[in-house]
Amino acid sequence: MKKLKWILIIFIGITLLIKFIAMPYMQRQTKKHSPEQTANYHKNNKDLKVIYSSPSKKGRVLFGELIPYNHVWRTGANEPTSFITETDIKILDKNLPAGIYSLWTIPNKEQWNVIFNSEVPEWGVTILSGGKETTRNPENDVVNITVPTEKLSKVTEKFTIDFDDSNELALFLAWDTTRVNIPIN
Repeated sequence: MKKLKWILIIFIGITLLIKFIAMPYMQRQTKKHSPEQTANYHKNNKDLKVIYSSPSKKGRVLFGELIPYNHVWRTGANEPTSFITETDIKILDKNLPAGIYSLWTIPNKEQWNVIFNSEVPEWGVTILSGGKETTRNPENDVVNITVPTEKLSKVTEKFTIDFDDSNELALFLAWDTTRVNIPIN
């Protein structure tokens, strides 16, 4: 009985060390390579914000290899990308109520599925899968749309998310030679 008590104490101690020391340390280390970025839009009665981590291309083949086609991607690095809207908006033709959402994508060569999910998990991928499996719960998807890809003439080295209101307002994602525009109404 005494042995079981010590095993339990050691197990709890290791769990607490991992949660409060090792995980925060790993998160700080990964943010050195993929720094956190923020994109803001404050016009036309819209108050929008995106918080994401921005990895670099570093000569790698990205879409179709590092980020496989037809698989859910947490859309950036580290924690899932957060999309915040202070007012109700439409993404393409679908309603997105005011709130905080995680942004997920399913990249393909010609088009991407873009998903706004009402849950924002801590890290976005499972450690045991080596980062290949996301922690997204599809039951919490609020908006799921498909948008075409655009081929860029120049390489975008750092993954970038921002707003573009040169024509219609859109949230865009650009990396390598790929860009997708997500219309916001």
